[in-house]
Amino acid sequence: MHLIQILLPTYDNEGHKFSQDIYGKIGNELVARFSGLTAYTRSPAEGSWTRGNQTARDEIVVFEVMVQELDEQWWSQYRIELEGRLRQEHVVIRTNPIRLL
Repeated sequence: MHLIQILLPTYDNEGHKFSQDIYGKIGNELVARFSGLTAYTRSPAEGSWTRGNQTARDEIVVFEVMVQELDEQWWSQYRIELEGRLRQEHVVIRTNPIRLL
């Protein structure tokens, strides 16, 4: 089993806050495909990264789904779709193998 985490920005590259409708649509897509979703949207997490001598910061929300089998091709394509929809250079989708207790 795998835990998939999608790190979604709360602002576009021009500094405009995304509407809740965008997250609702993404959430609905994931629930329809995977029959469940956990969304951490109440207190955005802060991400930071360094590029050259400059540090950038972003507020993010995290969506999680659990899957039995990892379809890397589907997830790679969905990441590209989200990058276009959210006008981002990169959207991080990561996975961890998990074991339910």
